[in-house]
Amino acid sequence: MRVVVSYDISDDKRRRKVAEIMEGYGYRVQYSVFECDLSKKQLAEMKQALRPYVKSLEMDSVRFYPLPADAVKLIQVMGNDQARSLGIIAVV
Repeated sequence: MRVVVSYDISDDKRRRKVAEIMEGYGYRVQYSVFECDLSKKQLAEMKQALRPYVKSLEMDSVRFYPLPADAVKLIQVMGNDQARSLGIIAVV
């Protein structure tokens, strides 16, 4: 499944760690937004890996937007689409 993940982490060190974890699961489409093609197990693993770095008392958040398979074909990008131009993603 394709999942769009966005994050807002207040601390630079934790934000860098979150980005590092995310790079292991997907590709960056905006500064703090990733698209990931994951199984349910991989999604659970990613959430588990992120959990120690997200501090709700400091107003941090990570949002997960699962996309239905038919929605992936409808993704449109205005401007530069680094992921597609580098061959990182393919339209299903």
